[in-house]
Amino acid sequence: MFMSMAAGNWSRVTEFVLMSFSSLPTEIQTLLFLAFLAIYLVTLLGNSLIILVTLADPMLQSPMYFFLRNLSILEIGFNLVIVPKMLGTLIAQDTSISFLGCAIQMYFFFFFGVAECFLLATMAYDRYVAICSPLHYPVIMNQGTRAKLAAASWFPGFPVATVQTTWLFSFPFCATNKVNHFFCDSPPVLRLVCADTAQFEVYAIVGTILVVMIPCLLILCSYTRIAASILKIPSAKGKHKAFSTCSSHLLVVSLFYVSSSLTYFRPKSNNSPESKKLLSLSYTVVTPMLNPIIYSLRNNEVKSALSRTFHKALAFRNHIT
Repeated sequence: MFMSMAAGNWSRVTEFVLMSFSSLPTEIQTLLFLAFLAIYLVTLLGNSLIILVTLADPMLQSPMYFFLRNLSILEIGFNLVIVPKMLGTLIAQDTSISFLGCAIQMYFFFFFGVAECFLLATMAYDRYVAICSPLHYPVIMNQGTRAKLAAASWFPGFPVATVQTTWLFSFPFCATNKVNHFFCDSPPVLRLVCADTAQFEVYAIVGTILVVMIPCLLILCSYTRIAASILKIPSAKGKHKAFSTCSSHLLVVSLFYVSSSLTYFRPKSNNSPESKKLLSLSYTVVTPMLNPIIYSLRNNEVKSALSRTFHKALAFRNHIT
């Protein structure tokens, strides 16, 4: 929807239309709705269980599980920003989103995305301290330190999201209001702007590189030190045990960085809107579902804690009945 402007030859957009998967047949959209709904529910359930069990179980009070709980909170927020609206566009064909709604969605997408980058780097540092300085680990990663590290991971999302969102939505939109995506991401919204966006594009590229590369370098440095320490362990069993404590995190990092890098750093000539939608699904919908599954299946402590929590809940239910 456009609001006419008498003083110029352009109109102000008051709402956007998310094209989502509108080019697909209705039957395919229905199947996608069912698949994404199932993934959404599994994501909410899996991450909620991780939060619950790391809060309730006394065996999961180490810094690693504190940061894992933060990751699960982040993944739930990430999903709530993107998936409900996408499901609405698929099943109810509710493709419109207000100007303010689009800005809010983009803001929290940036916020949670940036926070996840830095939180994954913090989790890598935690593994570095645990493996390279095991005797000093409880002292170094005390409650105060872990709280400060968590706050430092969440904070960068605020300035990045604020600057990029307010700057982008201060431009005039006059070409069309159709966003060729399933959520309000920066590149498809930027295409609707009818003003010089060169400075913004430079800022966006530099900002994205810094947000991705700084945590990535911190992760690489941490795992380089970890690998060097593991190689010094004489026994194969000791090496396997040390590696197993960080294998889940490595897999989560790989999933997140590979999918997001393929989305935002591919050459434009190789980056069609449809392929970008598919790649965006991997880190906005699929990865948040896989993270709790990875940490549950590959971590005996989490599996044991989930089993204890389930049996306690079952015993409590039997007691009250």
